[in-house]
Amino acid sequence: MSQKVTVVMYHYVRELHFTRYPGIRGLLTSQFKKQLAYLNQHYTFVTIEDCLNNLYEDEDLPSNACLLTFDDAYIDHFLTVFPILESNRIQGSFFPPAKVVLENKVLDVNKIHFIIASAYKCINKLISDVNACLNKYRSKFQLNSNSYYYSKLAIKNRFDSSEIVYIKSLLQMELEEKVRKLIINELFKKYVTNDEESFSRELYMDLDQMKCMLRNGMYIGGHGYQHDWLDKLPVEKQKVEINETLTFLKKIGAQTKDWAMAYPYGVYNDSLIEILKKNDCALAFTTKVDIANLSKENAFTLERLDTNDFPKTEIGKINHWTEKIN
Repeated sequence: MSQKVTVVMYHYVRELHFTRYPGIRGLLTSQFKKQLAYLNQHYTFVTIEDCLNNLYEDEDLPSNACLLTFDDAYIDHFLTVFPILESNRIQGSFFPPAKVVLENKVLDVNKIHFIIASAYKCINKLISDVNACLNKYRSKFQLNSNSYYYSKLAIKNRFDSSEIVYIKSLLQMELEEKVRKLIINELFKKYVTNDEESFSRELYMDLDQMKCMLRNGMYIGGHGYQHDWLDKLPVEKQKVEINETLTFLKKIGAQTKDWAMAYPYGVYNDSLIEILKKNDCALAFTTKVDIANLSKENAFTLERLDTNDFPKTEIGKINHWTEKIN
């Protein structure tokens, strides 16, 4: 019995050149259509329900099974992705962080994306502003020197330049949360907007849009409430995150028994998995790059391929149709 499934992960899907933020690195609509056409030719699309039946009911999956997942509740997913999937009778699995929908807040990770996108033609100016913020808060938060952080973090990776890695790493992980938020919010107001609520309403889906997708065969699972690094939270806060996630899923009419989770940032730990199991979660996705192995032992650590990883990992020599995403 086949238990392998190629799970492809998407974020932004939009006509970037016709937006206010062409510096956001996402997948163009035309590229998404080309990728779907390729996948449709070489794979068989499956649903979350198919995966659950394979895991727990021993039902077969096709040998070339493919599942499409979409993280973070971007408006792209309703306006662009959903009509394309529906017209092709393909189920997409969508994983929204509840806070952005219920509170009209912009995630810190998205604030960083749009700060960088607004400054991508003058990245050295942005680094100067980041360093000025470090100087401003150094005494209060006992921060290290700017050169210390830059030497430690500015290491080019397969997606980003050393300058971009420095900014992302510093503001996503390196600094403690309180000072991170102060700096992110200061830069967001300077480079993007003072009106976070309006920006959030433009960036993310709302409840009615999610309910519409559910009615039309799409799947919506959990992605935490605040999009936190869940592996770094104490157990009690992990419990709160999962309880609030389930409350949100109930609110939109989504499945809360034998439901699916996608970990924010792909991170998890043993205590989080135990909490998920106790709350009737049946499977969970990471961001580990590989073909997912649908086994009970691996049900809460399922692998995914980023839309950028997919051609390199699976196809090898074909031309890339994707752009790198955040």
